[in-house]
Amino acid sequence: MRYVFHPEALNEYAEAAQYYTEQRVEVAQAFINAIEDTVDRIRESPTHYAAIEEDVRRCMARRFPYGVLYTIEPDYILILAVMHCSREPGYWKSRK
Repeated sequence: MRYVFHPEALNEYAEAAQYYTEQRVEVAQAFINAIEDTVDRIRESPTHYAAIEEDVRRCMARRFPYGVLYTIEPDYILILAVMHCSREPGYWKSRK
């Protein structure tokens, strides 16, 4: 199934990758790989992950404290947030 990033989710992803790049390029690449793996797992089995609110589901990244929040739309998966686990819960709700 195809997927689309909400513009703010894409911005979060880019900012996090930039942060890790400033630490070490290898860590940034590992982060990107972890998020891409998370998106691939969602695409393979979108209904597998728990709904955290109404129709919003979350899949946790491996090795990094990030969750990918998404909804299943008729023709695609909408990624609402690439959320660090220490963020304020629910900050993404206006993106639905």
